[in-house]
Amino acid sequence: MSRFDRYLLSQLLALFGFFSLLLVAVYWINRAVGLFDQLIADGQSALVFVEFSLLTLPNVIRLVLPISAFAATVYVTNRLTNESELVVMQATGFSAFRLARPVVYFGLCVGLMMAILTHVLVPASRATLAERSAEISKDVTSRYLRDGQFMHPADDVALYIREITETGELRDLYLSDARAPERTMTYTARRALLARGEAGPKLLMFDGMTQSLTTGTGRLAVTRFTDVTYDLSGILAVDGPGGRTLDELSTVELLRPSPQTLAELNVPRAVLLEEGHSRIAQPLLPLATALIGFSALLLGAFSRFGLWRQIIGAVVLLVVVQLINTQATGMAVKDAAAWPAVYAAPATGVLIGLALLWLSQRPRHRREAPDSPPAAAAPGGAAS
Repeated sequence: MSRFDRYLLSQLLALFGFFSLLLVAVYWINRAVGLFDQLIADGQSALVFVEFSLLTLPNVIRLVLPISAFAATVYVTNRLTNESELVVMQATGFSAFRLARPVVYFGLCVGLMMAILTHVLVPASRATLAERSAEISKDVTSRYLRDGQFMHPADDVALYIREITETGELRDLYLSDARAPERTMTYTARRALLARGEAGPKLLMFDGMTQSLTTGTGRLAVTRFTDVTYDLSGILAVDGPGGRTLDELSTVELLRPSPQTLAELNVPRAVLLEEGHSRIAQPLLPLATALIGFSALLLGAFSRFGLWRQIIGAVVLLVVVQLINTQATGMAVKDAAAWPAVYAAPATGVLIGLALLWLSQRPRHRREAPDSPPAAAAPGGAAS
């Protein structure tokens, strides 16, 4: 790699890291606020919040990498043009395609990062996140139970626990169930335990009393018990682990879905093929965005009015590529045979970049002034 290639590549990678860090921070903070409220409201610790935040980062990074590559390329190209460095390199005989070589290296480096994310890190983090979410969902004590305060886990249900020990034992429990219109049940117990059943959680109460109040007659029946089981599945809705999602499947499973996988996800085969080929096509987007940003600004290398028009044009071209990506994704989802449309967006972006590079090195024709002004007619007619 020549010195110029190393210099331009180092500039692109440095700015790429800055823009990636900035965009990831903005996007992550936006997502983390809702995640923090949800986890803290469910009684989870700060360590669980940090764990969940780290598990969501690979997908966030995957989303911002093409934008960061575009922003870094536009910024570096604009600065080198304003400082006449690119003009000097062109004056030494470098063509537009030769100048774009380090940009191609840069796009391939970012594409490699994105390929690792889409094929390895994102599916693994999604699977781990789903597993941890199922585990926390089963932790009924931390999600729903608080000691020293009245709780209403469902309509017409009141629950009070004086103390929850470190071992999970509930002491001095009060439970009122008025969901049935004809009767109100009230349970009090000295001790209680939570147990997991096949249909849902169950409450095991010891040394307590049951009071049944008939609404119509006002009759109260009192029963003392040594132990009794109360089904909490109708009150505390605990989510099960559920099936896998598209994000959790490997790329091979998406490209060659088995009948068991199709039955598990209950989605058409076209959806799986679109997701699998998208994982292959997405790493090509940074190359397309970097080429568009560089070649569009290279058109304005000879402009004395700045490169704002070229920057706006590059953004417009990026929007066009995104629109093509959206339309192609819709086509691929509807028809399993239309999966090649997924590659339309990165292919179009690369072709646009190459076309702009070719256009930037075409000779610019200028209207030249004549060598000498035309001779003025002699006054008074023809000369003697």
